[in-house]
Amino acid sequence: MTVLVASDLDRTLIYSAAALALTMPDARAPRLLCVEVHESKPLSYMTETAAGLLTELGDAAVFVPTTTRTRKQYQRINLPGPPPEFAICANGGHLLVDGETDRDWHARVLARLADECAPLAEVQEHLLRTADPVWVRKQRVADDLFAYLVVERELLPEEWVKELAVWAENRGWTVSLQGRKIYAVPVPLTKSAAMREVARRTGAELTLAAGDSLLDADLLLAADQSWRPGHGELADANWSAPMVKALPERGVLAGERILREFLHRVGAPR
Repeated sequence: MTVLVASDLDRTLIYSAAALALTMPDARAPRLLCVEVHESKPLSYMTETAAGLLTELGDAAVFVPTTTRTRKQYQRINLPGPPPEFAICANGGHLLVDGETDRDWHARVLARLADECAPLAEVQEHLLRTADPVWVRKQRVADDLFAYLVVERELLPEEWVKELAVWAENRGWTVSLQGRKIYAVPVPLTKSAAMREVARRTGAELTLAAGDSLLDADLLLAADQSWRPGHGELADANWSAPMVKALPERGVLAGERILREFLHRVGAPR
């Protein structure tokens, strides 16, 4: 049986130093493997145990990294195990096949966004006009598909985020606050649609997924079985669904637990 495993990366399988949540005494902390370097500095980690589990998973299932990151940001990551044949980037806007964008898939995505959503330029202009420079640190457009702000979280007005979400919803967009980033993403731009396409191409009979943010909710609902860690937007909202298991682990140890759950469901030795 072909099993497809589509997993979010940041704060699901890989973690920045700030997100590790190592609460044990230093002498008992797990050994970490750096899986991303940016501007000559280590950026993202997983435990060495998780790295071994991911290698096993890559041999036992069709593992599909599934991320909101742009293609360039994704390609900085050096995951252990066999190189994935498929990867989903830009929240489903790009489907990579052996590292290259599938142009037919991307064209289909662009056509749907043009039909169903307000243009990116309108959303970007609204963000620039309403966001306060006091708490905005960076303004970015990702692969010409969606926009996000990097903010000082402690200064960010909660009411502004709520108002932005209402404004965006009326234009076919959704808003997600993840750490220090506020994402504005077109509603049809989903990880789940890209996962279904990979499942169709591979003939997968079972789909598994994991993720921590509101942008992962559609992915978790689309899979046959899913998991979420004890941290992140979904945990903060106490979000649940019948085939989604909420795990208690937080931080980098949650990534290790998720991989064990994947392998257990695939039926591979651990």
